[in-house]
Amino acid sequence: MFDIPERDWKLLRQLKTVALERFCERVLNEAVRIAGTPKATQHERYLKLYKFVHEQDRAMAAAFDDHRRSTALPKIAHIHSLGLFTDEEFAQFSEETRNYALALESL
Repeated sequence: MFDIPERDWKLLRQLKTVALERFCERVLNEAVRIAGTPKATQHERYLKLYKFVHEQDRAMAAAFDDHRRSTALPKIAHIHSLGLFTDEEFAQFSEETRNYALALESL
């Protein structure tokens, strides 16, 4: 198994906050859209919103909960797969970490 370099671990700890904010912004924007869906009853909108938030809660947990060095590479891969790193941010990780994360994403 590949051990994450200290530099990449520190970078992930920095970028985690920014990525989490992006995730939450995306979820909240979609929640507003769902809540304002025309031609849907209040109950239909509620059910759709509930399902959406539940799904996003699982995605957020997979990407952001339990950050440890031993889970860092899958977290980087998951955050990247959600499109929460900019290209410039992802490029700051070492080549080995990027390649490993991309390999995990493709599984």
